[in-house]
Amino acid sequence: MSAVLQRQSALEQAYSRLKSTPLMSPNHEWLACMTASWCVGQSVLPDYMGLEPDQFQTLKDHYFQDNCLTERAPSGNQIDFDRMLEKEDLVNLLKRYSRANTLEMDWIIGIIVAGCLGNDHLWQDLGLWSRPQLTALLRYNFPQLAAKNTKDMKWKKFLYKQLCEEEGLYLCRSPSCNVCIDYQKCYGPEE
Repeated sequence: MSAVLQRQSALEQAYSRLKSTPLMSPNHEWLACMTASWCVGQSVLPDYMGLEPDQFQTLKDHYFQDNCLTERAPSGNQIDFDRMLEKEDLVNLLKRYSRANTLEMDWIIGIIVAGCLGNDHLWQDLGLWSRPQLTALLRYNFPQLAAKNTKDMKWKKFLYKQLCEEEGLYLCRSPSCNVCIDYQKCYGPEE
């Protein structure tokens, strides 16, 4: 069996195991996808999936109590949050637009912020399986924020653009996105 098929099989097995508990909210599906990907080393999420150790333990107890999840990232990824100067700003942005103030929302926010340190598309860095999954997650959890992405900008770029606009910073070289030479980098396909 090829390495790609082995990874896919491991991912599907991890996902099936994690989905064995009853669906508690729409976030359970996305958390199961991200956790399954993380378990087989297919995300950039670091130890504890980017959460604080106590948050990770509560997530396990709440959704995945019958599954043996290690705290260490199988991918070996270590994210240095000290170099992420905008971590608090990202957390605050997402909290401000969140549809609820719950433990589950704190997990979603923590995981998204950790994924923002990756170098790929946000959905890939989080271990989601498609961009539409990320779009659905953001629309469900942050409906007003997601509604601002009227031109389908790539989500990581969109989040950082929101931070810049809140600070009154406009770093683009063009007066509008439609005439920018980097348009495809922000709005092109994410295959």
